[in-house]
Order: sequence, then C-alpha cells, then structure tokens
Amino acid sequence: MNNKIFELKLDQYKPLREIVFETIRNAIISGDLKPGERVMEVQMAESLGVSRTPVREAIRKLELEGLVIMLPRKGAYVSDLSVKDLTEVMEIRASLEGLAAGLASIRIDEAEIEDLEVRALKFHKSIEDEDVDVLILRDLEFHDAIFRASRNERLIQLNNNLIEQVQRFREIYHKKVHKSKETSKEHYEIVEAISNRDVDKAEKLARIHIENAEKFILKTMEGNNS
Repeated sequence: MNNKIFELKLDQYKPLREIVFETIRNAIISGDLKPGERVMEVQMAESLGVSRTPVREAIRKLELEGLVIMLPRKGAYVSDLSVKDLTEVMEIRASLEGLAAGLASIRIDEAEIEDLEVRALKFHKSIEDEDVDVLILRDLEFHDAIFRASRNERLIQLNNNLIEQVQRFREIYHKKVHKSKETSKEHYEIVEAISNRDVDKAEKLARIHIENAEKFILKTMEGNNS
C-alpha cells in the first residue's frame, strides 16, 4: 500500500472522520485505489495514522455512494466500473450538459463568455504538460462555468451530485492525451455556439461532446477487459 496516496491533509474546520472519508474517496476517484482492490480496514487505519473507527465509518459511506462493495466473509472492495455504470452516468450527463449549454446561451453575460474562453484556453494549454490531474481539473472548471451560466440552481445541484461518478471515468479519458486534444477542439466549438447565442447548436454540441467521451471510454474499457 502506497502511504503517499493516503497522506491525511488535516483541516481544523473538518472533523477527522470527514477527512478520512474524503481521503479514501479521492483515492478511489483518482484511481490510486483501483476497481476490485480490497480496502483493508486495519492497514488503511495504520497508513492514515488513525483508529479503525473513522475508517470503518468511511467505508460504510463509500458503500452508500456505490464506490465500495461489501462481500460476505471477504470484506470491502473498490467497486468495478461497469459498462452499465458508464452508460447510465453518461446518459444523464449528456442530458444535463445539453440543457446547461442551451440555457447558458440565453442567460450568459459578456464577462462569463470571456471567462469561459479563458477556461477553454487553460485546458488546451494544460495538454502540453501531460499532467492528468491538471487536465481533469481544467475540464471540470470548464464545464462548471457552463452550468453556472445556466442560472439554474437545481440543474447545478444535479450536476454536483453526479461529479464523483463522472470523475472516475474522466481519469480513463484524460490519460489518453491525444483524446484531450479532441476534447479541447469540442470545448472551443461549444464556447462559440454559446457566445453566438445559438441555443440549439450549443445544446447539440454539448451532448455530442459527452457522447464522444462515452464512446471512447467504452472502447478503452472493452480493450482492458479483452
């Protein structure tokens, strides 16, 4: 077990159990704890330098989120990323992204358009560094900006509820840097449609953007299982 992965980042404003939970969850989402890998309570507690209680609580919460599964007489394991999971998550995300882009085309102001252009540029520039963590962050920031511009708080909340599930698939996608270049091109096309107030085109491009990602991730998952 890599101790660096599980280094606790203490926060005086958060209880220890919450920090332990976030640390383990982030390790799963980032892929440091891989699908099918066992989450051993005792070793995890020793690695984090805490008692078993907050680790046990974290595992229970992760099970409720679907990131961990409990197998009788075997213990806790990181849940697999299935084709069904991918399809369900991306179907929802494509609909949400399309709606957000369409609403943003109507409600976005000039300052937000400039901000969206900057975020698209930052994502593009980060491709050269081939830093997957930065790519994922820049991608997340770009899409968050579109949702904020939609001015629909419930839509934003629905997107936030989906983030953890989407992040595990983002890891697969952005590890292939050549695909990030295609993603960047699609980002610019979406920005152009939004800035032109073309509702139908923005919504269509946003949906296609997610569908393209789904196709590639599905192909990658099938390749890994072959």
